[in-house]
Amino acid sequence: MRFSVIVPAYNVGEYLEKCVASVAAQTCQDWELILVDDGSTDGVTGALCDRLAREQGARARVIHQVNGGLGAARNAGMEAAQGEYLVFVDSDDYIAPDLLARLSSRIDVTHCDLYTFGFRVDKGGDTSEVHLDALPADGPFTLASCPRLLLASPNAWNRIYRRAFLIESGVRYPGRVWFEDIRTTMKLFALAESIEAVQEPFYYYVVRQGSITRSSSADRNREILGAFDDLLAFYREHDLLERYSAELCRLAIDHIYLAASVRVLLLDPKSPLLREFQEYLGTHFPDYRDNVYLGELSRLRKLAFSLLEKRRYGLLRLLFRIKGNG
Repeated sequence: MRFSVIVPAYNVGEYLEKCVASVAAQTCQDWELILVDDGSTDGVTGALCDRLAREQGARARVIHQVNGGLGAARNAGMEAAQGEYLVFVDSDDYIAPDLLARLSSRIDVTHCDLYTFGFRVDKGGDTSEVHLDALPADGPFTLASCPRLLLASPNAWNRIYRRAFLIESGVRYPGRVWFEDIRTTMKLFALAESIEAVQEPFYYYVVRQGSITRSSSADRNREILGAFDDLLAFYREHDLLERYSAELCRLAIDHIYLAASVRVLLLDPKSPLLREFQEYLGTHFPDYRDNVYLGELSRLRKLAFSLLEKRRYGLLRLLFRIKGNG
């Protein structure tokens, strides 16, 4: 069997059918579906998983487990999987019908440890926003040959992984934490012996209330620091920290200084986290203001960076409130 499609599900009755339908609609039929009901409490999702699995017949099964978080659900699916490659699909998202066929055709040629591809953002049915990481499209590469891989989105779901590689890597998704993808994807990039980028948007990321980026809990954004502590420790342990310092610094700028700061700012402009994020960056990357990748920031992000440096929080908050309403 070529693919194991793993779908963690927790209180997502409204979205799960569309997600599973997108798997069933694949033009490549060499797959199994593993639905992981992560202790859903809505009285709907667990039974829905069972029904949807029955409709797919022998190729689908359900794992019911005590709630352990998204990471624990992914790990459970990984351990149960039998496919050559693992595909993680979040239960409120969906995939293009040719995803598995296109990736299978590349596997036949290159047999990589990891494949990465683009995604579309679904905002109430508008899927015009496309994200493609700036990666080589002319064949396999490694982190050593393409360090800017660390600037790619850290998501687990716009990649597929050779199951043997993922199991043998020892890397697992942490449970009950935010930012679990930063703790895992960036480690797998370092360990993979071959990676290929397929520059097409096969995945549909659905924006909905309740996601991390839309959560009302400002304080939980502090967990981004724990995620980076974990990631930097891994790179230090593997004697890679100095080699990829510039890329890891830019990653921290993107996810700590810019993204997390803006999330917190919109919720609580007086939060001590704003200074804490800046101090973390200064401690771990003292030369972050001179990072070689800063010139690649978008115009908006450059402005946000400048305002954060000057601690012009009110102006930055106003900027993003206007942008959000635009």
